[in-house]
Amino acid sequence: MRKIIHPADTRGSANFGWLDAKYSFSFANFFNPERLQFGMLRVLNDDIIAGGMGFGKHPHENMEIITIPLEGALQHKDSMGNEGVIHAGEIQVMSAGTGVEHSEFNASKSEKANTLQIWVFAEKDGVQPRYDQRKFNPEKHKNELVTVVSPKDDNDGDAVWVHQQTYFNLGEIEAGKKIDYKLHNKAHGIYVFLISGEIEVADEMLKERDAIGLWEIEKIDISILKDAKILLIEVPMN
Repeated sequence: MRKIIHPADTRGSANFGWLDAKYSFSFANFFNPERLQFGMLRVLNDDIIAGGMGFGKHPHENMEIITIPLEGALQHKDSMGNEGVIHAGEIQVMSAGTGVEHSEFNASKSEKANTLQIWVFAEKDGVQPRYDQRKFNPEKHKNELVTVVSPKDDNDGDAVWVHQQTYFNLGEIEAGKKIDYKLHNKAHGIYVFLISGEIEVADEMLKERDAIGLWEIEKIDISILKDAKILLIEVPMN
């Protein structure tokens, strides 16, 4: 097993007044040559967006973009004609492919929104841009990890899919529980981002917003020390 620890307070940060952002990997004004990416996982931004504010229209290409609202909601609009609101409890995916423009604004004029914006390199370039979003009920899957994003060729219809061999899993697990996760491919790695709570994994203690990357493994075991909300991302390492 190989591992890398990313404590919450080692993330990059930027505060523009309307946006208070934390960067797990090099992004914008934050550059760390040892934190460019984890395998095919390129960006994991923890954004707090002030009421009525957001990201104006901007372009992307050849990237799989996943947005997970944790608090509040985002107003989405893109060049494919999609327009709507993404609420906490929903997952949004956008395959940028040959190119797409979009904007994301806090849907509330007064309340802040907290979202995770995640980019994964696409498995192949030049695909047709696409958009999808889906609501997940965490109460139906209490105390287990639920796959919310999966590859197109390994999708059972319950998760949203992307153009990459990646699996996103969310879980709300009670203290005292133990869960395990088996990788789909031995060439993959796992990035565990602890949204809240406290856990132990690979002999490491993680607290809120800490993260750990693990590879050259077949499975992991996670002990829940305090009620936890976990995001586990499995990605190819090459």
